[in-house]
Amino acid sequence: MQYVERDIIAKLKDMVAKLPVVFLTGPRQSGKSTLLKHVYGDYRYVNLEEMDTRDFAIGDPRGFLIALGDRVIIDEAQRAPDLFSYIQARVDEKNRPSMYILSGSQNFLMMRSISQSLAGRVGILSLLPFSLGELARAKRFPKTANKWIFSGTYPRLFSARMDARDFFSGYIATYVERDVRMEINVHDLDKFRRFLGICAARTGSPVNLSKIGAEVSADARTIDSWLSILEESYIIFRLPSYHRNLGSRYVKTPKLYFYDTGFLCALLGFTNEDDLNLHEMRGHIFEAAVISEIAKIHFNAGRTPKLYYWRDSDNKEKEIDLLEEDAKSLILTEIKSSQTANKDYMKNLLGFESPKRNCTKRVIYDGSDMPVFSGVRYLNWKSLTGEY
Repeated sequence: MQYVERDIIAKLKDMVAKLPVVFLTGPRQSGKSTLLKHVYGDYRYVNLEEMDTRDFAIGDPRGFLIALGDRVIIDEAQRAPDLFSYIQARVDEKNRPSMYILSGSQNFLMMRSISQSLAGRVGILSLLPFSLGELARAKRFPKTANKWIFSGTYPRLFSARMDARDFFSGYIATYVERDVRMEINVHDLDKFRRFLGICAARTGSPVNLSKIGAEVSADARTIDSWLSILEESYIIFRLPSYHRNLGSRYVKTPKLYFYDTGFLCALLGFTNEDDLNLHEMRGHIFEAAVISEIAKIHFNAGRTPKLYYWRDSDNKEKEIDLLEEDAKSLILTEIKSSQTANKDYMKNLLGFESPKRNCTKRVIYDGSDMPVFSGVRYLNWKSLTGEY
């Protein structure tokens, strides 16, 4: 497969042209290195995964940066977090844009180092695996919803034409069970695998730290820290509950989702896309795919997604799957894996009113018809290629 133009390129070029440092983060194998080498082929490229290069950066950071000069890409920058304070000194001395592009997977230590050393000097962007629009440009657009959610969208699946089961078995063993488990500091591999499986089984459900902890013999604080590391690794995200009272928005129970549904399907033990047809979790998995796709649209535009779900505290049956918020408006979305445009899908949307904001209401589902009932438009999931 030829190189695929990524949606994030416009924002990346804008930041690099204006700021001395840009940090491109995201999950392992999301295409960060390929993107940077393609767009900035005139930059010097170094990778801190290489032991001798990493030893140089850690042992003599000042000499390392002098040897590189300006206009350099430093890949896997999280391997030498102390380097950032020396980058700050170089940036303050020269005071010009386009000096350094850093790339790597997030971790707590690195983000703390960046916030302390490069505040006001760095732009941060997140690159997730392929969006639907990118797959369309690559002529690898999934023919069915089942194909989309079973395979996932990691670039190597398409560039190497890999079987999803083969890719994710290696991905889980190489990156998740090694790197993430080391970050969490869990020595018991079986315990960590059980934790991942429990997270997969709870996709689309409110996070109950105590219940998850009871199943893996860990306290709620430990489970919360483990989930935080999975979030920093772009494996999962917690979707907070929306409340008109902003002060209470963040104390309500969030829902748990996986960014990539191929990864999720691998954890759940699916062997092919047909396993999804009658599975009780198909609706939750489809929901995760849609929400993740919308998050990609925001990330690729350089925006932090403001995404929530809504549940009536007095009537637990009244719930809306997704709310997207900006300063003046809300987009309310019900997500259904059905192929039938059932009018019942919009009842909770019609019951939601926000007097201070304009509300756009829609249903995203797996059907081909696109009717409009009472102002609520029904959209096929494929329409997300051009939503924004």
